[in-house]
Amino acid sequence: MAIITLTTDLGTKDSYLASVKGSIYSQLEDAKIVDISNDIELFNIQQATFVLRNCFKSFPKGTVHIISVDDEISINNEHLAIYANGHFFVGADNGFFSLLFDEFKPEKIVRLNISLEEDCMTFAAKYIFVPAACHLARGGTMEIIGTEIPDFEVQKMELKAVIQPDMIRGVVVYVDNYGNATTNIRKAEFERIQKGRSFEILFGREDEKITEISSKYKDVSVPEKLALFGENNLLQIAINKGSAKTLLGLKIHELVRVDFK
Repeated sequence: MAIITLTTDLGTKDSYLASVKGSIYSQLEDAKIVDISNDIELFNIQQATFVLRNCFKSFPKGTVHIISVDDEISINNEHLAIYANGHFFVGADNGFFSLLFDEFKPEKIVRLNISLEEDCMTFAAKYIFVPAACHLARGGTMEIIGTEIPDFEVQKMELKAVIQPDMIRGVVVYVDNYGNATTNIRKAEFERIQKGRSFEILFGREDEKITEISSKYKDVSVPEKLALFGENNLLQIAINKGSAKTLLGLKIHELVRVDFK
């Protein structure tokens, strides 16, 4: 059974999402559709990248991932199908793929040339991405639906943490449904700079600090703050059974600094 995932900002209130799913079933009746998230903030490709990057590897090889965020076609926003790491990705070349493939390179990329059956240029997810995804899910070749692009320039759009001998300065890049704030400070970088030294994790007005890394949320009492490295190996600020967003004011782009002593 072919698996097609959806990562979109279409929401669930309107008819758009149902129309996309109906179109998939009309073209591939036995498809398995998995909603990764349809509640991405409008046009927020950074959030879409973070969500998809954290879970796509859990799916079987050959899974087709549709990404529909800021996908209206234009000269600077072409539509692509990409094969990478055993998976297919279909979406707009709006910076999303540059973020997604920051750590590994695509094996094949085609610029989609699917003819529109409907006179609709504003619903790429249904009229362009779905036919491409269903074709790939059936085992079709990428060359049938697009023109191969030999070289792909991965633009370094993702904001990296600033690394210094005694300090790492990062920012909050994602806040989940529990209010946990994930930063762009990677575990490997943290351990490389730490070298066994003590440290302080400072945030807010720098009157909030954490001096140790927990392995789980329940390492601290309710509702104490903590820091840990999540499944994605990124530093996370959280509160045991509480919201770091609400109680600590941690939002997207908030500064987080680690001082080593």
